[in-house]
Amino acid sequence: MSGTDFERARAEIARRRTFAIISHPDAGKTTLTEKLLLYGGAIHLAGSVKQRGSGRQTTSDWMELERQRGISVSTSVLQFDYQGRRLNLLDTPGHNDFSEDTYRTLAAADCAVMLIDSVKGVEPQTIKLFRVCRLRGIPIVTVINKMDRNGREPLDLLDEIERVLEIPCQPQNWPIGSGASFQGVYDRVQRQLLRFERAQGGGARPAPMQLAEVDVPELRTTLGAGAHARLLEELALLDGASPPWDREQFLAGKLTPVFFASAMTNFGVEPLLQAFVELAPGPRPRQTSRGLLAPDAPAFSAFVFKIQANMDPRHRDRIAFARICSGVYRREMPVLHARTGKTLALSKSFQFMAQERVQVEEAFSGDVMGLWDPGLLRIGDSLCEGKGHEFEGIPRFSPEHFVRVREADPMKRKQLKKGLDQLAEEGAVQLFFDRWRLEREPLLGAVGVLQFEVTQYRLEHEYGAAAHFEKLPYQHARWIEGEVTLDRFERPGSSTCVLDVEGRPLVLFESDWALRRAQEEHPTVKFIAAVQPGRSSRAAGRTAG
Repeated sequence: MSGTDFERARAEIARRRTFAIISHPDAGKTTLTEKLLLYGGAIHLAGSVKQRGSGRQTTSDWMELERQRGISVSTSVLQFDYQGRRLNLLDTPGHNDFSEDTYRTLAAADCAVMLIDSVKGVEPQTIKLFRVCRLRGIPIVTVINKMDRNGREPLDLLDEIERVLEIPCQPQNWPIGSGASFQGVYDRVQRQLLRFERAQGGGARPAPMQLAEVDVPELRTTLGAGAHARLLEELALLDGASPPWDREQFLAGKLTPVFFASAMTNFGVEPLLQAFVELAPGPRPRQTSRGLLAPDAPAFSAFVFKIQANMDPRHRDRIAFARICSGVYRREMPVLHARTGKTLALSKSFQFMAQERVQVEEAFSGDVMGLWDPGLLRIGDSLCEGKGHEFEGIPRFSPEHFVRVREADPMKRKQLKKGLDQLAEEGAVQLFFDRWRLEREPLLGAVGVLQFEVTQYRLEHEYGAAAHFEKLPYQHARWIEGEVTLDRFERPGSSTCVLDVEGRPLVLFESDWALRRAQEEHPTVKFIAAVQPGRSSRAAGRTAG
């Protein structure tokens, strides 16, 4: 790479912003995603999660099942430019049953937007995802949504965030009214009031915004003298009580800037996006097996964090989503597939607006791209130019729910096998087999039961293979390492031992008591709740079958 090319690459990398939106279900995450696309100029009309009649549907929920259920079940990749920045937006599932997909996606993000429902406050899934961000050192921007509803007091919400999540809040703006009287926000950084009006066509179009002073008579009239005096009192209180803004603390995940908005009406969305592109960090260094890797290192490298089959049902394609961590990607370039040691030519690569795709000729560190994959890539795989290295792994969590799969039509056995294999490689479910007779009905494991419903739907509609799922009584699963005879875990009414797709033994337990007893009886055996896919072929290879 010449000096000129290197400087151009550094400039392109510096303008990348790659982030995920996280929240509890129904906090408005997909609606906010749609509105960011609207204000970013990526779409001209915003859709609705629960659209009626001929209303436009959301961009990120592209699966037919998502549109039927009104929930996100898969991470969607959305890329657009705004104010000179290239934004890679990862819209993640909010439902707890699909948290594994969100955990994997957070590995590809440099920043997170945490959405809080102004009515419900901090909810259980919010807490779980916040902890994952904290574990990964991901800075968090907080957005308190649904200010158009009669929710909780803003000061109470800030107190709850600080108390439950144990992170100081620094309000960047403050709501002007709430519920039906919510009409804008006061920008505490620029010291100006931003008033909004409902647009013709509702939330599908940008809301007109006007600058105003906080002490104008018309605002006192609209809010009422008491509410207006209270607003001035709150702003004065914030000036004295809020922690000072410290960008380094924010980047370290120890301080969160807070914004108030209504994604449904678009009030506050535009100033949020304007502030976010300045607040959000560019691509961060990544830890690898060879040490810390700078995002502007000249050699290309990336890792696969998601695989999606049948994005285009007409072509039965399989796309591996890769986060570029260093260097520059150019189409047809040869790269080393670190897990297999083979060289691959990345000839079919795409950038996405949900299901829509554009061929990529060039991409930079920080970008997310989709690679057409004939079945070679797995979640967690590293792709490198030059010497190979592996990135910090993306763990596979032990499932908590289990079913046995029985084919509905013996003539569709091949289709069923292909569907199960591909959906397991996606991470939609985990696939296991009996240790003795692999041709018997497979077992599926999942973190949430809704994953089974999605799998059953996709098997039938994408692979033409209907299947019956028989619920199994197991509640816990642990991969095991150490010297032990696997038959010792074959205890009817207590536990059984199966193999995962990489041949590793996994013990299924019917109760907490069964798990504790096994741990007490085998103190030298490791019982592992999360593993790195592809890093160990037979963790308990010395065990006896």
